[in-house]
Amino acid sequence: MNYLEALSRRYSVKKFNHEIIPQDTLHNILESGKLSASSLGLQPYKVLVVESEEMKQKLIPAFYNPSQISTCSHLIVIISKKMIEESYIHGYFNHISEVRETPVEKLDLFRKSINQHITQKTQDEIFNWAEKQSYIVLANLMYAAAIENIDSCPMEGFRQDLIEEILNINPETEKVTVTLALGYRSEEDHFQHMKKVRKPNEKLFKFI
Repeated sequence: MNYLEALSRRYSVKKFNHEIIPQDTLHNILESGKLSASSLGLQPYKVLVVESEEMKQKLIPAFYNPSQISTCSHLIVIISKKMIEESYIHGYFNHISEVRETPVEKLDLFRKSINQHITQKTQDEIFNWAEKQSYIVLANLMYAAAIENIDSCPMEGFRQDLIEEILNINPETEKVTVTLALGYRSEEDHFQHMKKVRKPNEKLFKFI
């Protein structure tokens, strides 16, 4: 199956069949999220992978449409940072130094440019920027899942306060941006038989 076939087959599943995704397949999907493009390379987010049935059951009341949570194999929760602390930037550059085997001092110019970029933004601007990065991760996860023949459903319809309480997320420093249910579509989900509706090319694309 090529990528256009995979994307044409993809839809937002309303009900999964409870089947569990193999670990190697899940690993490939998560790696695609890890390899997502990220502004300045800072990856101002983290990804929680909910796989235990106990935790999924706890999360059901936090969602307005619980059918996906109660039937999916895994629930991906993407959490965006509300601020970029100096300690976060420090850790980032130490990691670059370690991975690329480069003295951290040689990264000073890059570090200064990042500090300047971050300090010029308000906290709201930082969070908006971080959320945009999180949606790039979401897109990569959905794309990789489609290629792996794994079904998915992105979801923003949840109670923010409840999901953060259940997942022990500090609302002062981070926020749940979006979630993604993964699994295999149920034969009972009639949405899979509906034709995909998208804008025609002449209304979507403009060549100039």
